[in-house]
Amino acid sequence: MEEKFMREAIALAKKAKKKGEVPIGAVVVYQGKIVGRGYNLRTRLQMATAHAEMRAIDRACKKLHSWRLPEAEIYVTLEPCPMCMGAILNARIDRVYFGAYEQKGRSLTGELANANLLNHKVEVVGGVLADECAEVLTSFFTEMRARERAKRG
Repeated sequence: MEEKFMREAIALAKKAKKKGEVPIGAVVVYQGKIVGRGYNLRTRLQMATAHAEMRAIDRACKKLHSWRLPEAEIYVTLEPCPMCMGAILNARIDRVYFGAYEQKGRSLTGELANANLLNHKVEVVGGVLADECAEVLTSFFTEMRARERAKRG
């Protein structure tokens, strides 16, 4: 089941990539059904908070008519940043499944998940389809650097 939903998140990441956005996708699942989808749109929307997780959580809250999403799970192609982990905790999501591990900075995913902030803990499972998730990101940055080199001549 984890792979099925992660593949949906990967498809969303590929949509972001086609739009020139950093390719990260996320889905929120409740009772075995996707209730929120999102992909990164920071550049297009010029919004620092337009991360895949934030957009998927917003849609799930609207669909379920609640800012609380207990029993929900979120699947995201890259380990969540601290802002997104804060939103996951705030929404009372039970489980986070992510694909690729954040390589550049410290995400604090584990520390935040277990900090019992807001009287809520989140179970975190990393590395779901990690190679596929990482490949989408790696190919995006490889292509971006090649375009930049070509511009410089």
